[in-house]
Amino acid sequence: MDDIIPMGKRKKIAVVAHDHRKADLLDWAKFNREELTQHELYATGGTGKMLEETLGLKITRLLSGPLGGDQQLGSRISEGTIDMLIFFWDPLEPQPHDPDVKALLRLAVLYNLPTASNRSTADFLISSPLFEQTYDRIQANYAARIGRA
Repeated sequence: MDDIIPMGKRKKIAVVAHDHRKADLLDWAKFNREELTQHELYATGGTGKMLEETLGLKITRLLSGPLGGDQQLGSRISEGTIDMLIFFWDPLEPQPHDPDVKALLRLAVLYNLPTASNRSTADFLISSPLFEQTYDRIQANYAARIGRA
């Protein structure tokens, strides 16, 4: 049987951007600043610092992605403390921590998190009527599938 994971009106949003996508993310965040103030934001090191300084918002800052920040976010996703992932990743730039990036994206899919990997998708997520409501996220029971339920 699948689990239901309730998401409150105030979402816990992880925000990440690779170096060549930080300016795009910052522009998106400035445009959506008022909306973002209604939610709890988490970010990896450099992205979090940039957002705090520019937007003047409180950000729960984790380590830099290559130093374990992606893994910290993945852990929070698996614990159920992150509701949504906004990850502007760079498809053209090889990342030294690419396995961590893939693991983070895998966990977002595994735990059925709303996830945006680019500005258009982030715009659709933040403008959805569901963004401002409570929402019951359906979590597939993968433990039963692998025989550990």
